Amino acid sequence: MAEQGRSELPRPPRRIPSWAVEHDDARAPSGPRTTIEPRRRTPGESSGATRYDGPGALPPKFRLRFVWPLVVFVLVLGAAAGWLVRADRLSLDTDEVMDKAGPAVVQVLATTCAGTGQATGVLLPGGVVLTAASAIREPISAAVVTQDGKVRRVEVRGVNANGIAVLGMPGWAGLPTATLAHELPEPAAERGLVGHRLDGEQVSLPIGTTQQPRELSEIDDTGLLGAPLVDKHGRVIGLLTGETMAGSRIISLDELRDFAGGSPPLTPEPIGACRNARGPQSPVEPELAVANTPLAGEVRQALAEYLQTLNKHDFAAMQATYSSRLRARSDPAEDAKKHGTSYAFRPVIESVASAGPDNDADALLSFTVLFSPDSAGANRKTCGRLKIRYHLVREQQRLRIDSAFTAENKSGCDTD
Repeated sequence: MAEQGRSELPRPPRRIPSWAVEHDDARAPSGPRTTIEPRRRTPGESSGATRYDGPGALPPKFRLRFVWPLVVFVLVLGAAAGWLVRADRLSLDTDEVMDKAGPAVVQVLATTCAGTGQATGVLLPGGVVLTAASAIREPISAAVVTQDGKVRRVEVRGVNANGIAVLGMPGWAGLPTATLAHELPEPAAERGLVGHRLDGEQVSLPIGTTQQPRELSEIDDTGLLGAPLVDKHGRVIGLLTGETMAGSRIISLDELRDFAGGSPPLTPEPIGACRNARGPQSPVEPELAVANTPLAGEVRQALAEYLQTLNKHDFAAMQATYSSRLRARSDPAEDAKKHGTSYAFRPVIESVASAGPDNDADALLSFTVLFSPDSAGANRKTCGRLKIRYHLVREQQRLRIDSAFTAENKSGCDTD
């Protein structure tokens, strides 16, 4: 029984390790034990495990077979990283190329005796524009449209035997110019092409590598003839020339250097002597600067048809765009005399209003026109910007031009 009046708690029993012997050198601590202490080994005693004697020795349980997978992983990771770096160095971003090269790439338009006057060109320092010679055969007038939308007059300086045409642009100072590459990219590096399609849109397209080039006939848009080939930095490494995309060829960088700094031999391109010079035959669709209402859509369709027949110089077909009243006092021969060298492009419908009880229409159309410098009212210029007010009446369930009034006639392009 416990002693009466004892207030302290009883002590736990001493726990002695089973391995403790009478002759241990270490003396057991006095008092109660609450933990079991490991036995101390005598010097030289082995536990059966691998010993680790410092930094120069392998740690316990070190196995070389466990290291090899890590070494292989590191090697594979390094090889993959090297491949990614090389792939990035050889790849081409079309958006980046457009930003760098696009401002110096222009659209070339001309009236010629063959009606082939549309291509892409690239502006070099000194106001030199290189393009495809096929676009300016026997030219009457020529102009370029820069990326800012302005139309600028150019002079045809000549062509060379490899199908390059050289144009001169007055007032070029301040415009972005292209940079020729110091050297060609690696054969496995991607290349690009920056140019204007026939509809006027500027595009940037990948064309493969030197080792694996893309077939240019797949593109099949002759508006891209004259376009520069560029590297991933937007630097010019070649020029596309030819009569068609399927029969096109790439002019080398070395040949282009002559045009950038020297005076390569050129053959003068004879000025067209025909009386019916035409511009490009690609469709021209007026842009709407007003709300696209049903009436505006009808006006757009009527004026687009009129411009198509004008550019084709199909003056007999142009009569179908006139009202019966206008046809009665017009003559296809007179239209041919007035517009025999005209080419209208970049049309914009600036206003449309309903007129009369029959839902007729009044419209204001602005456009640029190329023409011969000896045309009536040309004043020795080759292009102008017109604003014409049209009154259209409804006949046979469609709108037809009934009258036209010139609201503005700015002779000359932006550089004149």
